[in-house]
Amino acid sequence: MPESELSPAAVATASRISTRPYAIAVGIAVLGLYASQGLVNDLATSVGLGAWANLVTMLTLTGYSAGLLLMVPLVDLLPNRPLIIATLGAQVMSLAVIAAAREPVAFLVASFFVGLTSSAIQMLVPVVASQAPEADRGRVVGDVMSGLMLGVLLSRPAASLIAGAFGWRSYYAMDAAALAAMTAWLWTHVPERRPVHRGSYAALIGSLLHLIRDEPVLRRRALYQGLLMVSFNLFWTSVALKLASAPLRFGHTGIGLFALAGAGSTIIAPIAGRLGDRGFDRQTTIVFHAIVVLATGIALLGGSDGLPPAASLTLLIVAALLLDLGVIGDQALGRRAVNLLNPHARGRVNGLFTGLFFVGSAIGALLAGPAWAHGHWTGVCLAAAAFALAAGVLHVVQTPAPAQSPAPAPPAGKHRR
Repeated sequence: MPESELSPAAVATASRISTRPYAIAVGIAVLGLYASQGLVNDLATSVGLGAWANLVTMLTLTGYSAGLLLMVPLVDLLPNRPLIIATLGAQVMSLAVIAAAREPVAFLVASFFVGLTSSAIQMLVPVVASQAPEADRGRVVGDVMSGLMLGVLLSRPAASLIAGAFGWRSYYAMDAAALAAMTAWLWTHVPERRPVHRGSYAALIGSLLHLIRDEPVLRRRALYQGLLMVSFNLFWTSVALKLASAPLRFGHTGIGLFALAGAGSTIIAPIAGRLGDRGFDRQTTIVFHAIVVLATGIALLGGSDGLPPAASLTLLIVAALLLDLGVIGDQALGRRAVNLLNPHARGRVNGLFTGLFFVGSAIGALLAGPAWAHGHWTGVCLAAAAFALAAGVLHVVQTPAPAQSPAPAPPAGKHRR
């Protein structure tokens, strides 16, 4: 049944569906995207990748980007449950190949396919969102997004800690086993959604440019989140260098544990969604953008010379928590906004939203090196603050406060006093 034809009974049933299992599912599915960043040394030696080990994450993220543009739109063309299950099943197989790979070529090809099939995450989000009433959609999207962002934040430290205890292959094997279990659960629980689109796949992909042109909310929300993702990746790509230098001099374990600092910020996603449902989208977005700017200032202070190590570490932890909180909050509001757009193009809209702001993620990682080389930690923080401030200014300019409704006229026959 097309989502536009959901019966009142179906909507009532959907509104009672627990989002926690779906949050767990997307959290597990995203674990393979960034894990290789914490395993570079192991991959360089044990698989024989050598200098190519640095390309593993790039290949994985390239695959993910390809999946967002080429596979996620299939949500608007094919029955969703078999599509999602097949894609997740392929991801399980790709993770298993990585865990067993002995040859560099097999490892690199499997890494690309892990990223490609991870796009099932963005298939699942719109399917779950489509089953919720519009007034409750922000809560549903926020709940699922909390699992996604928790998976992103935990992937690097989890990979480092598990690899240190059991070996790097164990991480990918555990991820494959956990994802296989969740896929089996999803097979019987994913709501059935059959899209009404009847065009060809080529026409479906060609419609992406039309959606970007015709949906200003999509363009604006992707721009804000893209700018914040530049700040996000400037910080997280460079903070390991700061932690490894004086006065902290952290090793791999310390840096991995520091990455857990932002995990608590995932609680903001469902809160942001609820605030959006209640009509506070504009105000809450301004607050989240301001929080990211504040976080960059605290990070700059935390990296100042002469601070005691305990004070420096405390400030950097606070900055990491606030940075993640602001970025996740804005992303949850953005996903809520785009999931309220054209219901027949929800898969494409979600894929485009993620793909567009993903460009900001790549730019942030690219700029981190020059920012550190020319300005060290100060340069990184100032650049991150500039992009976050740009997001805030653009939001205020592009979405002015709604005008207040005029006071109602007095009833006929009554005189104003």
